Amino acid sequence: MPAMNSPRYVHLRLHSEYSVTDGIVRIGDAVKRAAADGMPALALTDLGNLFGLVKFYTGARGKGVKPIAGADVWIANPLVPEDASRLLLLARNRTGYRQLCELLTRAYTVQGRRDRAEIRREWFSEIGCDGLIALSGAHLGDVGDALLNGNFDLARERALAWEALFPGAFYLEVQRYGQPQQEAVVQQTADLAGDTGLPLVATHPVQFMKPDDFQAHEARVCIAEGYVLGDTRRPRVYTQAQYFKTQDEMAELFADLPEALENSLEIAKRCNIEMTLGKNFLPDFPIPEGMTIDDYLVEEAKKGLEVRLAELYPDPEERLKRRPEYDERLVFECKTILQMGFPGYFLIVADFINWAKNNGVPVGPGRGSGAGSLVAYSLRITDLDPLAYALLFERFLNPERVSMPDFDIDFCQDNRWRVIEYVREHYGADAVSQIATFGTMSSKAVIRDVGRVFGLPYSMCDRISKLIPIVQNKPVSLAEAIEQEPQLAEMMEGDGDAESVRELFDLAGRLEDLPRNVGMHAGGVLSAPGKITDFCPI
Repeated sequence: MPAMNSPRYVHLRLHSEYSVTDGIVRIGDAVKRAAADGMPALALTDLGNLFGLVKFYTGARGKGVKPIAGADVWIANPLVPEDASRLLLLARNRTGYRQLCELLTRAYTVQGRRDRAEIRREWFSEIGCDGLIALSGAHLGDVGDALLNGNFDLARERALAWEALFPGAFYLEVQRYGQPQQEAVVQQTADLAGDTGLPLVATHPVQFMKPDDFQAHEARVCIAEGYVLGDTRRPRVYTQAQYFKTQDEMAELFADLPEALENSLEIAKRCNIEMTLGKNFLPDFPIPEGMTIDDYLVEEAKKGLEVRLAELYPDPEERLKRRPEYDERLVFECKTILQMGFPGYFLIVADFINWAKNNGVPVGPGRGSGAGSLVAYSLRITDLDPLAYALLFERFLNPERVSMPDFDIDFCQDNRWRVIEYVREHYGADAVSQIATFGTMSSKAVIRDVGRVFGLPYSMCDRISKLIPIVQNKPVSLAEAIEQEPQLAEMMEGDGDAESVRELFDLAGRLEDLPRNVGMHAGGVLSAPGKITDFCPI
């Protein structure tokens, strides 16, 4: 049941499944837990990315929880490159969101480390950071590091330098989740806050939902870093306390620092980000002076239809006889396209498809519902006459079901990159990007991954993985596999390895379908009207 008294705490540190290496929190579960506990807001702060932001924003708003956008970032150390520190950045407003997008984009696209995206301090001044709130990173930040090393003066110097970059928006962070020298760092940070007048905030780094998820989280970390759970030399940087604590638990944990709890609520009040979702932002297609984009589409479609009719019906009499049905269909389609606001989409797609056809890149004739459009046929997006095959335009675009048109386009894979390069040059390198994909831990893969880090015999995990049925080219879930495959149930109930198999399924079930790695989509390209970072990070 939601807490009936007034809110006392808001979680400002949360690594979800999209932190990829060290979080197993499913966004929906975190939002539900925050709502059930009466938290007025919740922050999503994945490690160096905003992958989960749209899903989090819509989910939180739907549950009446205010979404706070942020990221846990690496700050580069130019003197000791291996010794990067951490900082937590939260967007106060739309400006802050854009600044965060720009900072993360630079971290990923500049030459530097391949293992992590690091932000350089000078970028805050170059890009601006007046829309952001910064938290010191506790013992992982450079201020906390100085305190850990007993250098109070250096810690003060670093804290005041951050305050100069983030005037009135820099907080000293304290955490209690069982890390080494915890109490000494908390006390020294509180002393530093008193000494400098900087505000103190209590945070709790949430990596999983419940205390008994700790083992599954450790398995996730081992999968990402190539360790096995039993390896005594592997770094152990997480504790069982890093679950989603309630407001009551946090209030008890920091009962001696009430202002640090109150500041979590204060920060939540200061962060107000509004995202525009469901609206399409198309790049500007260049059109002749004195024309509107609507007029230009109609003119190009008419011109194209003339050429197509001459190809289809070389006999002028036959062409004259057939023309009325084509003209009527073209008028109807153009009217619908203009009414729905998609003339630019058709012109952009026609532009790069015709460039490909004219530059030796094989292109398919058209596939899916897009082949039902005569305008697409006239603009040479597709190569099938929809009237000859009685194909319906309404299946492709329908004013009663407004959604972006979707052409299925097949480019030869050997030359696809040339088309992407053309689009990049035509619309601007900072306005065009390929999109990311997430490889997930499917039921078959997660059994092998968890089995490996658990130190179970390869032959056993391989056998279990192969027993998981595949339906429509996709392995069924672990729960469905146990129901459908009697041999799996037998292995879990029999003698010998039954306990190991049950534990394997339990841990694997907690990690199933979480993102395992990030890749690049082979053909998905994003194009924006201006810099992509005005809309999302790269």
